Order: sequence, then structure tokens, then C-alpha cells
Amino acid sequence: MRDPITLQTLSGAALLPHLDAVAALRIAVFRDWPYLYEGDVGYEREYLAAYAGSPNSVVVLARDGDAVIGASTGIPLAEDSAEFQAPFVERGIDVSKVFYCGESVLLPAYRGRGIGHAFFDAREAHARALGGFDCTAFAAVDRAGDDPRKPAGHRGNDMFWSKRGYARQPGMTMQLHWNEVGIGEVAHPLTFWLRPLETT
Repeated sequence: MRDPITLQTLSGAALLPHLDAVAALRIAVFRDWPYLYEGDVGYEREYLAAYAGSPNSVVVLARDGDAVIGASTGIPLAEDSAEFQAPFVERGIDVSKVFYCGESVLLPAYRGRGIGHAFFDAREAHARALGGFDCTAFAAVDRAGDDPRKPAGHRGNDMFWSKRGYARQPGMTMQLHWNEVGIGEVAHPLTFWLRPLETT
């Protein structure tokens, strides 16, 4: 029998002791398709410091015993950078009403066990508890369907996200730069998905 996976929800400075574990996890998971991210520990610590510095952030850790095998982040969009806010401003959406679900990363061996749903449940509950948000959102990288680097049999998360009530917003796209495996630093388009946040 497999040991149960435990979830721990943290906010703000409570993340600090776990920065290295979450950074390592992000580097490992995002190296795979579709992000193909050549990880950088320094960047990761700087990125995660924004979550540690916000009392309104949320980081959900999934543990197998003491090992962190998954993590999921969220922060009010108003506390994120201008490049994340710009597509909302351009569409006339008040950024103070949006809670941004940063990302969920989970080691492959633990997928298919409902942890992804638990990550969304925890972040959406956190947004409701803070109050004042009309919707939750996240951004996903856009890749060509015929990209030769796409693994055979790969199944994306679009159906999973849609079943949770998220809708892709064509035109709400930003460009982020990161070092891609075997290529170097290039710009990547990411399109936002939105879901109304019910208050009950």
C-alpha cells in the first residue's frame, strides 16, 4: 500500500525554509515538455522570493514522507509583475480582482492521484478566504502541435483545466524569456486561462 500524500499550505515568510526544495522541483519538472526550461537556481530563488515576501501568497506543498514531491503557488495579480498584469489591463480587467495561480509542479510518479485537483482546490480556497477577487487565472505556454520535440503520446492539461471551469482567453498572451534546453534564452508566448471565483 502506498503511503498517503500529505498537503501543507503556507503563506508568505513560511515558505522561506522550503525555497530550495521548491526551486529544485520546478527545475526538474519544467525541464520536460512543454516548457523545456534549462533551470537556474539563482532565478528560481529570486522568483520564489516574491511569494515569500507577500503575506497574501499561497504555496501548497505535497509531501511523500519528508520529501517535497509537488508544489503549487498563487498570489494576487496586483502583487505580480507588470508583464503578467498587462494582458488584463489591455482587456480592461481590474488586476486587483484577479488571483493568479502561478504554477503546479508534480513529479511524474505521483501524477494521476488527484493531487492536481487538490492544488487548485487549495489555491481557490485561499483566494476566497482573502476576499475581493472575481476570478482566478493562470498562464500556460503555447507550443505548436506538430513540434517535433513533443513526446509521442503526450496528453496536455487542456481538458483537465476546462473541467475545472477554466477557459482559455485567445489574445490574452504575454511573452516570457527563459533558457530553453539546447537553445538558450528565447521568448515564449503564454496564454491566460480564467475562471470565475464563486464566493460559496
